[in-house]
Amino acid sequence: MRKRLSHKRAHTKRLRHDFTSVSSKNSIAITIDGKGAWRDNVLVERLWRSVKYEEVYLRAYDSVTEADTSIGRDLTFYNGRRPHSSLDRRTPH
Repeated sequence: MRKRLSHKRAHTKRLRHDFTSVSSKNSIAITIDGKGAWRDNVLVERLWRSVKYEEVYLRAYDSVTEADTSIGRDLTFYNGRRPHSSLDRRTPH
């Protein structure tokens, strides 16, 4: 019997492949210390915390498309115009 990946696992596997192929094409090394240390994910976890509390938990999306558009807009704001504490409350640009 052939094993079937769940939709979520298949999607995750495709995203991982897309990410690693883009990274390797741009000579970006993907590293992790192998111990599962908190510092391996601290920046991404901090980003997702901000996205959840500043966007996702404040909205009731009617569709996946609407959520995708709204979260994309929030990430554009986060990366370009939102003041960051690590930058002395200045914006990245």
